[in-house]
Amino acid sequence: MSFKEASRMFLRELTKSGTITVSYYKDGTLQTCKGRVHNLNLHQQILSVKDENEAVVSLQLSDIKSIH
Repeated sequence: MSFKEASRMFLRELTKSGTITVSYYKDGTLQTCKGRVHNLNLHQQILSVKDENEAVVSLQLSDIKSIH
């Protein structure tokens, strides 16, 4: 499976529920972001979430603790 195919598969699964809540570590502190998936780049290992204020938060997949 190519990166592009894997990216599409993960993106479809993440967008099924609409709004997601992501718990992630930033500077050693657990943070939470709630919004919709904006982009998923598996090659660079980045998930971008657009919050309710339309701000885009880009997260390293390795920093993510959970997605609900």
